[in-house]
Amino acid sequence: MHVAIPLYPRFTALDAVGPYTVLAFTPDTTVTFVAAEAGPVTDDRGTLTLIATASYADVPRPDVIVVPGGPGTMEALSDEALLGWIRQAHEHTRWTTSVCTGSLLLGAAGLLSGLKATSHWAILDHLERFGATPVSERVVGSGKIVTAAGVSAGIDMALTLLAQARDEVTAQAVQLAIEYDPQPPFTCGSPKTAPEGLAERALSVIT
Repeated sequence: MHVAIPLYPRFTALDAVGPYTVLAFTPDTTVTFVAAEAGPVTDDRGTLTLIATASYADVPRPDVIVVPGGPGTMEALSDEALLGWIRQAHEHTRWTTSVCTGSLLLGAAGLLSGLKATSHWAILDHLERFGATPVSERVVGSGKIVTAAGVSAGIDMALTLLAQARDEVTAQAVQLAIEYDPQPPFTCGSPKTAPEGLAERALSVIT
């Protein structure tokens, strides 16, 4: 199984690296970071740079694509090289997926019309502009399109894919291998449980 993760300026690192870590542990699976041109791409903090080892043209037909989100998503909505690659790759994928605001890019590529999808809570309603039905869930599957909520949800999404691509025991083994056993110190990981006024402060952190 070949997984391609496109990178663009100001992507959020965990959106890409979380699913990468899960899927890279999967037997007989290759994960490739791609970009318009092979080379370094820097994240939204400006301090972490990943290397795209291939261009979009080099990987036209991956089995799975995982589109990360991040503050750079808004600029990427007009990146026709990226959107065109998503459209063309989608014709051949087993799964086309996104993490966080990466779902906006799936929408901009014309893939979400009439489908249920999720994204980061702060922009969830924006999916309506692409004809999607926003759903406030951790992972949402609509046929071969699978979208994940904000940032850390990409790990859940990748484990969900792994269980379907291989089997639940393999997914469980990878989950154990990476010791993914979330026990957050605070119950504020969702707007539903966060204290009043915290959402505004959270948005100031990520923008």
